[in-house]
Amino acid sequence: MMQLKQHEAEAPIHRYNRCLMIGGILSLIATALHIGIIFGGSDWYRFFGAGEEMAVMSEQGSWLPQVMTLTIAMILLLWACYAFSGAGLLPRLPLLRPTLLVITTIYLVRGLALIPLWLGWPEQINAFWVWSSLICLLYGLFYAAGSWQVWVRIGHANA
Repeated sequence: MMQLKQHEAEAPIHRYNRCLMIGGILSLIATALHIGIIFGGSDWYRFFGAGEEMAVMSEQGSWLPQVMTLTIAMILLLWACYAFSGAGLLPRLPLLRPTLLVITTIYLVRGLALIPLWLGWPEQINAFWVWSSLICLLYGLFYAAGSWQVWVRIGHANA
């Protein structure tokens, strides 16, 4: 019987982590959506659940809604970069492991925030809370699965 070489017997290893790639793409979509809201104005702030106060400030020409929304977009873009770095698509970013852990935690906590809200203040639940929580939960699950899959590999370099 022929003996297989070591590398032939091993399962194929994918070069890039798919879960973190998907998580990064989802964060990019959220980034683009936030930028679109800035250009869409008060109607978009209302439609996407930012609240009447943000919509009215936008109508009155306040710069605050745009700055806040742009800040969120920049954070989401940074999170996408960390996902792509963990996936192996971008060079290793500083503090990759702890940052992926924090991003994952934020997405999951935001996604699961619907549960205590539903239990304690059900009158506060609206369509925005439901769909945004489900979206954040989905994002967090991709980040969690991907981070778990690459945890050992990304731990070999410093921090």
